Amino acid sequence: MPSEVATADRSRCRNCGFEAPGGGDEWIRIEVPKLGRMTQCPNCESTDVITSR
Repeated sequence: MPSEVATADRSRCRNCGFEAPGGGDEWIRIEVPKLGRMTQCPNCESTDVITSR
């Protein structure tokens, strides 16, 4: 079972496991009304992302 914690300075998608540097250009940033800015996975478009930053 994958760890529920992102590794140091990396963020991970809980849906597909995609991992990249936290705050990196690999991630998609979206604005969601009433929630604000969110990180979205470029592989599966999930917003269930464990962020390191």
